[in-house]
Amino acid sequence: MTDTLPPPVLVTRRLAPGVLERLAPHAVSLHDSELPMSRAELLQAVHGRTAVLTTLDDRVDAEFLDAAGPGLRIVANHAVGTHNVDLAACAVRGVAVSNTPGVLTAATADMAWALLLAATRRLGEGERLLRSGQPWAWAPTFMLGLELTGTQLGILGMGRIGQAVARRATGFDMPVSYHNRSRLPAAEEGTAHWLPLDELLVRSQVLVVTCPFSAATRHLIDADRLAQLPPGAVVVSMTAGVVDEAALAAALDSGHLFAAAVDNFEHEPAVPAALLAQDRAVLAPHLGSSTVRTRQAMGGLAVDNILAVLAGGAPVTAV
Repeated sequence: MTDTLPPPVLVTRRLAPGVLERLAPHAVSLHDSELPMSRAELLQAVHGRTAVLTTLDDRVDAEFLDAAGPGLRIVANHAVGTHNVDLAACAVRGVAVSNTPGVLTAATADMAWALLLAATRRLGEGERLLRSGQPWAWAPTFMLGLELTGTQLGILGMGRIGQAVARRATGFDMPVSYHNRSRLPAAEEGTAHWLPLDELLVRSQVLVVTCPFSAATRHLIDADRLAQLPPGAVVVSMTAGVVDEAALAAALDSGHLFAAAVDNFEHEPAVPAALLAQDRAVLAPHLGSSTVRTRQAMGGLAVDNILAVLAGGAPVTAV
C-alpha cells in the first residue's frame, strides 16, 4: 500500500490574520499554535514537503533536510535572521532559503525608541511602584530620569534598522555616531558619522545595539566593552547574544550603567535571573516586530517566496 503524500506546504506556526489566504490554492498543513513544535514533531511533520515556512525556533540542519526528503524546494524563514538555518547544508541539497528583510524595519526601530524612553525615564519602575500599592508622593527629587535631548547616541550595526533608529534621533536633537564593519556611503550615512568600536563606546551616553548575531558578534559587548561606556550610560539591546547578559546585569548592579533595555535574549524564552532582579532593566519578550501590520508583511513575504518557488521561479528574497 502506497503512503499518501502530505500536503506540499508546511507552516510551522500560527501566523498573523489573513497571511495564509493566498496559499489556499495549495494544500497547506498548519501547526496552529503560538508554541513551536517539538524537535520530534517537526522532523516528522517535514517529511515529504515541497515548501516549509519556518520561524526562528525551527532548526533547519542536515537532520531536518534528511527528514524532509529530496522533494523539499524552499525553506521560507519568517524572520530577517537565518541563524537557525544551515545555509551550506541547504545549498548542497539545492534547497532555496528566503527571509523577510525590510518589512520589519520601522516597527523594530520604534520599539528600540520605546525601550530607550522607558529606560531613561524609569517607566518600568514607576509602573511597578503604582501597581504595588506602596504609598508615594510627587517630590522634586522623585524618580529622576535622564533627558535624551542633545545626548550622544551610538549605534552598533547601521543596517536598515540602525539607520531607522538614527533617523528618529533627529527629533531629539541627538548627535549620532555608529560602528559597522565598513563605513556607509555618504547618502546612507545622513548626519551620523562612523567611529571605530572602542571610540564609539567611549563617546556614547546611549548605545543601541542592532547588529546581526553571528559567531563574530556573540558577546561582542562584554564586561570590558561595557566598562568603556561613560558612567551613567544606557544600553538598549535589540539583538540576542551580542551583549553579554551576565555582564550587562553586573554593570547595572555596580551602578556603572544608569539603565538598560533588552528586547530578546540569548536563550529565549529564559531570561537571566540577574537581569530580572535589576530594577533599572526594562525587559521585553521579543516585541521588536510585533505589530499587526509588520507581522502580516513578514508572513506575506514568506508566502510570496513560497509561491514564487512553487511556480518554478526563484524566491523573491533569497538568502
